[in-house]
Amino acid sequence: MSELYQVDGDEMPLSVADQVNQHAKLLSAQLSHLSEMTYPPKAQKVMRTFTPREASDILGVNTHTLRSIDDSVFRLFERDPRNNRAYTLENLWEIRKYLSENGKPGKWPGLVPTRTEDEKLQIICVANFKGGSAKTTTATPLAQYLAMQGLRTLAIDLDPQASMTSLFGLQPEIDIGDNASLFGAIRYDEERVPIEQVIRKTYFYNLDLIPANLELMEYEHRVPTAINDGIARGKNAFYRSIHNALDPVRDDYDVIVIDAPPQLGYLTLGAVFAATGVLVTVHPSMIDVSSMSQFLNMLADLMVVIENNGGRVELDFLKYVFTRYNPNDHPQLNCGTLMRGLFTDNVLKSSVLESTAIASAALEKKSVYEIDKGIVSGPTLTRALDSVNAVNREVYELLRSAWRRT
Repeated sequence: MSELYQVDGDEMPLSVADQVNQHAKLLSAQLSHLSEMTYPPKAQKVMRTFTPREASDILGVNTHTLRSIDDSVFRLFERDPRNNRAYTLENLWEIRKYLSENGKPGKWPGLVPTRTEDEKLQIICVANFKGGSAKTTTATPLAQYLAMQGLRTLAIDLDPQASMTSLFGLQPEIDIGDNASLFGAIRYDEERVPIEQVIRKTYFYNLDLIPANLELMEYEHRVPTAINDGIARGKNAFYRSIHNALDPVRDDYDVIVIDAPPQLGYLTLGAVFAATGVLVTVHPSMIDVSSMSQFLNMLADLMVVIENNGGRVELDFLKYVFTRYNPNDHPQLNCGTLMRGLFTDNVLKSSVLESTAIASAALEKKSVYEIDKGIVSGPTLTRALDSVNAVNREVYELLRSAWRRT
């Protein structure tokens, strides 16, 4: 039944377009209201502090070593109710620098993991064209984990739905203006801006963000015209757009994590071409795996298109990661066994488990690393963190391998 509206006292049916527009406005207003309740307009999202045990686990040093560091090493630090230090992410970086400069040589190798001039920038594209594959809730904590390990990290939200942007506490329709997404740095007209202009600092130390909003959809519409006009060819070919845009900031970061949109369009193609590694998220159910099969077929065809246009995709790794995985679910277990049998080492050994902790964190626009204790039970949070850390640690080891580090 059509919804109605008043015209000169008479009820008239709304058109479908008007209904959709009305629903969009209602939902957007309600979401903005809920967001303001969680984060008032002038409030800024902040990262929680870490206990000495958590800091010890992140840094790979014992708590005795942490206690032995003098307070003067820290620019600013907090204390918990028991008078123990409560470490911020900046404090962890200060500890890394202090121990690497003042500790015994070789005792903590890799404590400051910044890449050298001989080590290339690593760009990880997290992709799949099926919604619900937990792409964003894989890409966001991965970027955060790498920043916590001491890597200079840039996260790029390439999805017009802007879920990653929301997890960083920004409202795409309010906080992200025109030309403030990556679209501004890759568009094919005089309004293109330097990529430095769309990069934002975040509350997460060592982690910057290029946010997203709906204007990214414009890129998909404009590329065909740019190709026909001869603009998006040669060195400016459409698939080189993201690769080229990143050139001015390559020396500023050790790793870039791209949350690709859930479709194989020009944005995803540009992200894959720019990438040094691709992480394909997949929920281990037969429907999702069948969808991924189509994704791989289409991706292979598009890579041929790139090669026929003078380009070549070269990756240090292509890996599949199981998300929302329930090891007690026999169909999932069988599906996972099938994929491991087919793709062997291309499937990560670790999986992101299905967890109410991850779901609860997302509802609060947080990652599992940011969730406050008490929102879910301790064992549930520990189990979720262990699975996410295991996946992220494996990806970090892939980066170290690409850099030929022992």
